Amino acid sequence: MSRALLLRFVSIAASSVGFYLPLSVVPLFASQSGSEGSAGLATVALLVATVVCELVTPALVARIGYRWALALGLTLLGAPILVLTFADSAWVILAVSVVRGAGFAITVVAGGAVTAILIPAERRGEGLGLAGLVFGVPGMLALPAGVWAAGRWGFTPVFVMTAVVTLLALLSVPGLPRRSSVAPTAGGHGVLTGLRDPLLARPAMIFAASTAVYGVFVTFVPLATTSAAVALAAQLTVATAARWFAGRLGDRYGTARLMVPGLALVAVGMAAVAAIDVPAAVIGGSVLFGAGFGVLQNASLALMYANAPRGGEDAVSAIWNTAFDLGMAAGAFGAGLVVGPLGFAVTFALTAALMFPALAMARLSR
Repeated sequence: MSRALLLRFVSIAASSVGFYLPLSVVPLFASQSGSEGSAGLATVALLVATVVCELVTPALVARIGYRWALALGLTLLGAPILVLTFADSAWVILAVSVVRGAGFAITVVAGGAVTAILIPAERRGEGLGLAGLVFGVPGMLALPAGVWAAGRWGFTPVFVMTAVVTLLALLSVPGLPRRSSVAPTAGGHGVLTGLRDPLLARPAMIFAASTAVYGVFVTFVPLATTSAAVALAAQLTVATAARWFAGRLGDRYGTARLMVPGLALVAVGMAAVAAIDVPAAVIGGSVLFGAGFGVLQNASLALMYANAPRGGEDAVSAIWNTAFDLGMAAGAFGAGLVVGPLGFAVTFALTAALMFPALAMARLSR
């Protein structure tokens, strides 16, 4: 728990609030401003910009360093939303969402690499789990708080608070490293190089399989059962706690050993959720799924950092975050194609069955 790591926790929490506080508020703002068509597009634009910029952030970090990259990301995440305090056209809302998506991408990729550098290798699993708590808990509180505050006081206070919290975190950036303390190995350490390395690509693909299940879960469980609110809360809470606990286990017994149990919990949990008419099964399955997903979040990231070449932390952060976003989008899109003819229960069961190929791949990762 060095001073630099504590300062990094400040920007982690601020980026979480900056992302989640207005996440559901901006579509609501678009709808009530007469831009109903841009309500859904605002979130899509945010996520697409995030994925695209995640892939190019390592090149940005190589050019300007961690401090300037993180400062740029925080600025782009926080400042543009102030535009919505005096403008509400559809194009403005979409433009703000795109810029904020770019800022969030830079923040999580550059910031994630800094976090990995500041944690000793022998404690990396637990350190990443703690960082996950620092990000997850504020986000878990900020998402519903934004909607509540907008309904009580209006949109402007939410937008102003988002900007203030995010921009204040800039004060913590000068205490962080400028660049990695080690030089990159020969052959480079960019995203494309990392994707060609099976020691990095395989854990990323396994994690993407679990995020595809997560995309199905968060998209369709609210439509399938009246137990959705409790199920979503249970999944998120357990996943946040399991991420830290998995880090402690991984440091003691080996991170790769956790991949198979994590995938098994995801599969069993989602299979239980398929019993959509049994509230106990849905909630219990959500708990199991949350535990497995939290384990995989920590284990996959720690394993990728352990397998990365020297100086490759930014590429690992970019690949892992892209796997999260693309997997989640692919799961929601794929399930959307079949949920109509097959129904929710069958779709959830098929989603659970798709974990078997990932389980085979996880065994190779050991």
